[in-house]
Amino acid sequence: MKMTAAALMSRGWSRLRNRASSSLLQRGFSSGASGGYHVSPSSFMRGAVFWDPTRPLSLEELRIPRPSSGELLIKTKACGVCHSDLHVMKGEIPFSSPCVVGHEITGEVVEHGPQTDHKITERFPVGSRVVGAFIMPCGSCSYCAKGHDDLCEDFFAYNRAKGTLYDGQTRLFLHENGEPVYMYSMGGLAEYCVVPANGLTRLPSSLPYTESAILGCAVFTAYGAMTHAAEVRPGDSIAVVGVGGVGSSCLQIAKAFGASDIIAVDINDEKLQKAKIFGATHTVNSIKEDAVEKIKAITGGAGVDIAVEALGKPQTFLQCLQSVKDGGKAVMIGLSKAGAVGEVDINRLVRRKIKLIGSYGARARQDLPKLVKLAETGIFDLSTAVSRKYKFEEAGKAFEDLDKGNIVSRAVVEIM
Repeated sequence: MKMTAAALMSRGWSRLRNRASSSLLQRGFSSGASGGYHVSPSSFMRGAVFWDPTRPLSLEELRIPRPSSGELLIKTKACGVCHSDLHVMKGEIPFSSPCVVGHEITGEVVEHGPQTDHKITERFPVGSRVVGAFIMPCGSCSYCAKGHDDLCEDFFAYNRAKGTLYDGQTRLFLHENGEPVYMYSMGGLAEYCVVPANGLTRLPSSLPYTESAILGCAVFTAYGAMTHAAEVRPGDSIAVVGVGGVGSSCLQIAKAFGASDIIAVDINDEKLQKAKIFGATHTVNSIKEDAVEKIKAITGGAGVDIAVEALGKPQTFLQCLQSVKDGGKAVMIGLSKAGAVGEVDINRLVRRKIKLIGSYGARARQDLPKLVKLAETGIFDLSTAVSRKYKFEEAGKAFEDLDKGNIVSRAVVEIM
């Protein structure tokens, strides 16, 4: 009988090559007097490896990755569970395999790459608590030079296209035979990961490792959409279509920016109920009523100033466009199956000056420190944004739950 990818993921944990009884010392890990970690050349770690859509996600023994210049080795503490990983695991978005998935992390700095600039080592000394963004800017391409980290040429040319870092090489290899394993962003679902310094910022001790992991993608993506694409202003009316991890973060940020009507649209009543906690002033179940008509009724017939699509489905793409007022902005942030096409009413787009904007994420060097500050001051509530926590050995179950729609807002895998 043919099994679904989610079922294979769940079943696969019974076949892991995980030596659960191995102590850190036996695996080559030791703790120094300063509380840091020392890694021997023979050390290995565990990482959650995706092979292909017909095989389960599995914990494998990998060599401890080695950072190059300008990169940091991080002892991973937590990693968020995101639909982008699920798209890769279901074969909906092409990516190099085998690879380690996971791309929103927190952790502790263990080591600097050789010849790393002293400004980086001073900013991120060994033992520092950090959070990593999924877009890891090179810092030197034409876009990064202009401050557009979210369009980094090297990130898309190397990491997203090939699963490597910016010298064209992966940092991950199987412990047993040295075969390469590719990296989705930093390959965060592993006990250690390598991250370019430009993709990191300091995490204060006042913020927890687990909940703070979502700052690197769910909140990071929402902030980029609301700040740089939507350019939300106080008093704007906003509709968010799809209120999972990213969509619910959009609601919190819209509230923080002073939006007026904040309308959450989904098909899950539990998510819609929680959306009110995140800042939604109105909720619409699009199965039970016409979402576009309801949005127009709430806004006096005009539509919203800004509509955000956070699902990546052709029908919600159109729904988002139809929900904005004349001169309004439709911001698309949901990834879809490769080749999916959205429908656009060309005449309305032209005549009514509708702005259609795509947004992939925020800008790591400028924005990630701001997100940490929003969380530290309580303006963004991390505790309510994370609804489920899983152990490292339960990562397959986490993605199975995500695939079934059983996760309200965001889930995080604890690796520490």
